[in-house]
Amino acid sequence: MGAMEGLMQGIQVAFSWQGILFVLIGVVAGTLIGMMPGLGPISAIAIMIPITYGMDPSTALVMMAGVYYGAVFGGSTSSILLNAPGISGTVATSFDGYPMAQRGEAGKALAIAAISSFVGGTVSVVLLMLFAPALSAVAVSFGPPQYFALMFLGLTAIASLSDGSTIKALITATLGFMVATIGIDGQTGTTRFTFGNPNLLEGIDFLVIALGLFALAEICFLIIKRKDTSLQNQGDIGSLKLSKKDFKEMRGPMGRQSFLGFILGVLPGAGATIASFIGYITEKKISKNPKEFGKGSVKGLSAPETANNAATSGAFVPLLSLGIPGSGTTAVMLGAFLVLGIQPGPLLMADRPEVFWGIIASMYIGNIFLLVLNLPLIPYIAKILKIARPMLISLVAIFSLIGVYAISFSTFDLYLLLIFGVLGYLMRLFSFPAAPFILAFILGGMMEQSLRQSLTSAGGDMMILISDPVSIGLYIVSILSFIVPIIRNRKEKQSDQEEKSDAS
Repeated sequence: MGAMEGLMQGIQVAFSWQGILFVLIGVVAGTLIGMMPGLGPISAIAIMIPITYGMDPSTALVMMAGVYYGAVFGGSTSSILLNAPGISGTVATSFDGYPMAQRGEAGKALAIAAISSFVGGTVSVVLLMLFAPALSAVAVSFGPPQYFALMFLGLTAIASLSDGSTIKALITATLGFMVATIGIDGQTGTTRFTFGNPNLLEGIDFLVIALGLFALAEICFLIIKRKDTSLQNQGDIGSLKLSKKDFKEMRGPMGRQSFLGFILGVLPGAGATIASFIGYITEKKISKNPKEFGKGSVKGLSAPETANNAATSGAFVPLLSLGIPGSGTTAVMLGAFLVLGIQPGPLLMADRPEVFWGIIASMYIGNIFLLVLNLPLIPYIAKILKIARPMLISLVAIFSLIGVYAISFSTFDLYLLLIFGVLGYLMRLFSFPAAPFILAFILGGMMEQSLRQSLTSAGGDMMILISDPVSIGLYIVSILSFIVPIIRNRKEKQSDQEEKSDAS
């Protein structure tokens, strides 16, 4: 059966009344879950697996896919309005989305996020339809040495995430690396930096760190600055209308990050989180005015939102074509496939074309539903900022505590949340950026695993890391991406000093 015939079968599944209904249920549920810190798509899909017993496999999987990309779409809301990322893939969204909400442009920020997410998701679905079988071969060709080089490239972006001081960024990144090593060593089984505490054997969950460094740190900041009149416009929603200038600024990031996010999503293990960070960093590096990033930049908001939604669709390439989960969420999706009697892999397209193409076709409908449902609701969603500040602070704290407790039902994680909240406030007080900490924590574990797998396969020979053109190319880009921002910052400082000396 050809791809076009299979696609027609998929369209019949997705555009049937059952398909449309369950896509709608999936995206609505995913959007609501994504808005709540702690209740990510992994938990939602795991809960829905028992519900799908007896359902048609195509319909059930279409609904679960809707939950997945709906959660990524909706996760931006809490990041923008409350600086409390709903899921890990929307952490980078808060870098510029929350500053926009602070200056009274919450409606505009949510509209930019919704449109960028729609474009990224739609473009990636088209790419998924056209290149899924071919890209599966690319995903397989990436071994541990190439992954190590890719993670190394991501880490060199730390200089771009600094707020002027590269040294401070490197310090916080080092702390992120240290925290990433806590727990049981996956290769040797030995415990590392647990200090005899069994609660640390599984390491520290990403959500504990993200909500601590961002949400609780923001709560501390708002409490201490409660009498600051400059923060009073945080309750303003602002207009939802985007100007021609806004669309012009969004056009470049949406085009570039739709492709980059999709490609990163295709690689098993990368996922929406890494795609959003790399998308943000890429736009900052090529921007003519990088200083505007982190202060409410339209490009800084559009880039990660486009990339993370594009990566969501890309993650289905290794899952559907190879049976390899590309992220934690698609790993749970793999379990759902098996429970429903479907074996994803190279034969899925030929044996069950209605499932393969049905999921892809449903994404078109899902992205349209997400845009149509979310844009009209923005004025009502943004009214969260109208809540009195004491009540809002209390709600953010409660949702953060509930979200963290729901992960492991451990009070120890709540103590860790408070510790990272205090650490986040101190970092903010002394101008240490939190983003490098998060990036190093995310990439640290994967980078260590790829390095050790590479060395094990090569008998300890370090040359395996530079044994192919892909790795060498990534290292060259890494070195340039680290050096160029430093040189640019020095030139900007010199020009500022010269201007000051001329003025005096």
